[in-house]
Amino acid sequence: MYRLLFRVVLVRLDAERAHVLGVRLLALLGRLVQAAPGAAALARRLTGAGRAPVRVLGLDLPGPLGVAAGLDKDARAVVGLAAVGFDVVEVGTVTALPQPGNARPRLFRLPRDRAVLNRMGFNNDGAEVVAERLRRLRAGGARLPVLGVNIGKSKVVAAEDAVADYETSARLLAPHADYLVVNVSSPNTPGLRDLQAVETLRPLLLAVREAADTAAGRHVPLLVKIAPDLADDDVRAVADLALDTGLDGIIATNTTTSRTGLRTPAAEVERLGTGGVSGPPVAARSLEVLRLLRARCGDRLALVSAGGVSDAADVAERLAAGAAFVQVYTAFVYAGPGWPARVHRALGRARWGRA
Repeated sequence: MYRLLFRVVLVRLDAERAHVLGVRLLALLGRLVQAAPGAAALARRLTGAGRAPVRVLGLDLPGPLGVAAGLDKDARAVVGLAAVGFDVVEVGTVTALPQPGNARPRLFRLPRDRAVLNRMGFNNDGAEVVAERLRRLRAGGARLPVLGVNIGKSKVVAAEDAVADYETSARLLAPHADYLVVNVSSPNTPGLRDLQAVETLRPLLLAVREAADTAAGRHVPLLVKIAPDLADDDVRAVADLALDTGLDGIIATNTTTSRTGLRTPAAEVERLGTGGVSGPPVAARSLEVLRLLRARCGDRLALVSAGGVSDAADVAERLAAGAAFVQVYTAFVYAGPGWPARVHRALGRARWGRA
């Protein structure tokens, strides 16, 4: 049904308008689930979520399937995303200051590649507003998935003030997060990826960790999200830094600026302009980076795999390669709300040796 809806209706809508509509529908689903006693438990049974618990980051995850940052930027659809079968929801990217993001159009589908190109630019309501939304969500007593919050640099903030900017977000958001992610890998905020350099990243991570733990009054697991476009030696350097600073984990990877291997005609891609590509075109490099990190740090860091995960076989492959859990976004866009349940069922059959 969703595939038909996508081909006939959604593909004719502007990609960002379709995204906003989807988040609103998920938010509505969340409100319905919250209003109906037993609805959350029924949803878990129907989707198969919660049947493969994972212990990672000091947290008990109901399963290994997460939604990546970018889908629910402002924490409006957390309960709805859990209801369709996600075990972990990462909201954001959230910045200290509210910001509109880059000029539209800024989100595009590449159907031949089942990919998405975006240059959203961290459009979000700002850390203060999102923190209050999360506070109300937790106070409301809803059964929530494991909840991560992804933070980034405000665009108007100069590079030399980036640490203070991230600290502000950490102080506001950490009390409401199960884990926190420092995003230094989006290609859509000028100069952001420069923060991945080890000499710049070290003071940033140390400052964010102190701010987060102090504000929350507990240890808040802290991860960093890196780009697939890092050279292998730089990936290893980030792994070494993470181990040296006592970081809890790494998310690999964000979107790519590469246009290599796309089926979409080059002229069409060029016409769409700059931005990061997600989906199958980043799959091979994402898996390669995961394996590099695993080889470098073993099981001393929690590794989260994101980028090009399309089906249950991909999820299983990432878990076998060392991922503690797996995040998706683009596959959900193309396959629809039934995707998590299909993956849970397939993983369950594999786990029990059923064809």
